[in-house]
Amino acid sequence: MRYLLAFIIIALVTYSLQAQDRILLSKATVHIGNGKVIQQGLVGIEGDEIVLVENGLAYTVDKAKWDTIIDLKGKHLYPGFFAPNSTLGLTEVDAVRATRDFDEVGKFNPHVRSLIAFNAESKVISTVKTNGVLYAQATPQGGVISGTSSIVHMEGWNWEDAAVKVDDGVHLNWPETLQGGGWWAEPAPKKANEKYGEQKKEINDFFKAAKAYSEGSEEFDGRYEAMKNIFEGEQRLYIHANELKALLDIIEFCSEFKIKFPVIIGGYDAYMITRQLKDAGIPIVLKGGHTLPENEDDPVDLPYRLPKLLLDGGVKFCLQNSGRMETMNSRNLPFLAGSAMAYGLTEEEAVRAVSLSTAEILGVDKVTGSIEVGKKATLFVSDGNALEMKTNNVSLGMINGKFIELTNHQTELYWKYKNKYDKQ
Repeated sequence: MRYLLAFIIIALVTYSLQAQDRILLSKATVHIGNGKVIQQGLVGIEGDEIVLVENGLAYTVDKAKWDTIIDLKGKHLYPGFFAPNSTLGLTEVDAVRATRDFDEVGKFNPHVRSLIAFNAESKVISTVKTNGVLYAQATPQGGVISGTSSIVHMEGWNWEDAAVKVDDGVHLNWPETLQGGGWWAEPAPKKANEKYGEQKKEINDFFKAAKAYSEGSEEFDGRYEAMKNIFEGEQRLYIHANELKALLDIIEFCSEFKIKFPVIIGGYDAYMITRQLKDAGIPIVLKGGHTLPENEDDPVDLPYRLPKLLLDGGVKFCLQNSGRMETMNSRNLPFLAGSAMAYGLTEEEAVRAVSLSTAEILGVDKVTGSIEVGKKATLFVSDGNALEMKTNNVSLGMINGKFIELTNHQTELYWKYKNKYDKQ
């Protein structure tokens, strides 16, 4: 009886302390994430949820209602940025095979789940948090169908704790229509992929079999079972493709199989067919502009202008940084948005491209992606513009209402040697 009474008292005290945990972030320039900005903003947090977003110039603060008030005058407040289509947490050192866990054997692996391979203790994760990247889409690679991704935040004890949306979608690698060429190769034009028709038919056959299975089958098949939610509209189908002909074929493919939530990842040539993509309702997870043009006759600044071209065409898009050394380069995601801002986007459009737009495309915008009442308190404070390398200095961060550590082995080494040489 004594133990039971003690347990009840502890539970009541814990609940009372949690209920009183009300934090007010005051006077910051609040970048909501939806295109709006509040110059003297007030953001109130209770538990893991945002409960107040107001203009400080038109709202009277009752200090008695808040346990902690943090003055952020002169600083900038942002929603946590997203790193979609990322191997963050799935690989640690690219050159060490034992630390790479994102590519399974086989061509069609929709049943492979990346989430269970996510390493919440990755040292790389601590380096991206310090730039404001607080969410990632842990994404498998390889094969024709790589597997199923999940949305995670950057402050979990393990993969179960880090999960935001479990098994959000299946990833399909569409075959290339052209091969060879490129600035890195010997001077030679790209050639048509002679096996393209055969590879496309292979995908069609698999989807026909999976769709037939989803409509009723007596025998269990793990691969086809993992495809059911695609046809029922409960999961997204992420299709990785860049070339014009491939994108046009994907639009037709999605219409044929009545895919309810298709998403194209890559989309380099998407700016040529914005009308078709808009009419089909297919968003683009666009590779950021810190790259060279794909084709010899492309304008040298085309990769930087793609976000503006998609915006002008009415296509929903967000930014990602897939490619060489993508895991550690996830920390540069804010600067991809900054480059897009330099080539046509407004500041708030650029912020949206790495926050709310990503959340909308991934299907988690009801709980996160912007600083709005009712959403999770996952946000960060920067001393200056977070999209600019010189001014992105994150001084405070929160994930689900909890303050996070903003140091890593890189910052520790910086202070270690700074102190050493300052003394000399």
